[in-house]
Amino acid sequence: MNRFLAYLHREHARLDAELTEHQRRLRPDEAEISRLKKAKLLVKDQIARWEADSLEREPA
Repeated sequence: MNRFLAYLHREHARLDAELTEHQRRLRPDEAEISRLKKAKLLVKDQIARWEADSLEREPA
């Protein structure tokens, strides 16, 4: 796995942990939760694109 793809996986995990923390609060900030969900989805999409590109580049 290349370094950027590894970074994206770490960032996705970090966003997931932060999202979970915000959701467990007594008075969760819905705007922050929405922002985190969008950021997490963007990272997930980037991961999918990078993984698809790396599969296309592998020699047969």
